[in-house]
Amino acid sequence: MSMTQQATPAVGTPPAPGQKQSDGRTQRRPLALRLLARPEVGVFLGAVAVLVFFLIAAPPVRDGSSMANILYQSSTIGIMALPVALLMIGGEFDLSAGVAVITSALTASMLSYQLTLNVWVGVIVALLVSLAIGAFNGWLLVKTGLPSFLVTLGTFLILQGVNLAITKLVTGNVATDDISDMDGFAQAQKIFASSFEVGGVNVKITVVYWLVFAALATWVLLRTKYGNWIFAVGGNKDSARAVGVPVTFTKISLFMLVGFGAWFVGMHQLFSFNTVQSGEGVGQELIYIAAAVIGGCLLTGGYGSAIGPVFGAFMFGMVQQGIVYAGWNPDWFKAFLGVMLLGAVLINLWVQRTATRR
Repeated sequence: MSMTQQATPAVGTPPAPGQKQSDGRTQRRPLALRLLARPEVGVFLGAVAVLVFFLIAAPPVRDGSSMANILYQSSTIGIMALPVALLMIGGEFDLSAGVAVITSALTASMLSYQLTLNVWVGVIVALLVSLAIGAFNGWLLVKTGLPSFLVTLGTFLILQGVNLAITKLVTGNVATDDISDMDGFAQAQKIFASSFEVGGVNVKITVVYWLVFAALATWVLLRTKYGNWIFAVGGNKDSARAVGVPVTFTKISLFMLVGFGAWFVGMHQLFSFNTVQSGEGVGQELIYIAAAVIGGCLLTGGYGSAIGPVFGAFMFGMVQQGIVYAGWNPDWFKAFLGVMLLGAVLINLWVQRTATRR
């Protein structure tokens, strides 16, 4: 083909009225690919598959009370998985989230019991302590530039040691004293650890909180300026700072959100069991992070949703309780967990490539 032929414009029939012209650059991908590119679609399909599997393999799961128990188990994971997911979308993660839950519960319990105070005093102080831990993590991260892995690993070890040492020092035991007969306990229990009846089945209040928090987090991510900031700092914090995003505020506030989640779950545990074991919480941070990863959040940040971790937490609760209802060895839970995590990572990798494909 000559240069003249290349420069000559093509002559063709004009498009019919209402018919849009398109080329390779503007052609839309099929609806199925666009749906699969959503971070929560893959885990939704996985959650449906796991549910169907256990409905067949474990007949007790079909009972309403069993499903309520599964939802409760999922909610205690999901409430914490939500702020952890937001933090991961912002490009960081928190290894101290599990023991921070216990720190919050220990603070409220020991302060109220040892000083003979209304339990609400302990609840409020525990909230301040949890927010302070999150703020410390965020502040140290932005001031030093250290990876969140190192910062929160240090906090994890500190809190683990403090939880055990102070509890033994104050109570002479590894667990706190029973606070069920103290002033304000009944009111706090109604808020953090009550249940209600639906169709003859008792449902824990944490299931409602879980869904409300998920709806709120979704609204924040998709409809607010703060949500844009989260995606921006997770994608590229230097570019975000260059266009005016308050990176320091966003990072610190995300860690404080994790602190709030730790406080809330800690209060639920305290008012459900009346006492707290100081050595608990170790390993739970990996469950929260895994639920967020299975829910479509990338460890590299800048991508994910709040709905995905809801399905991720449900898969955890479904597998954990489904194995018991099926009568299998509960040790298999860890194996299922590993399979789900690896599968989610592979699916997320494919989804990311699909989403960026032109």
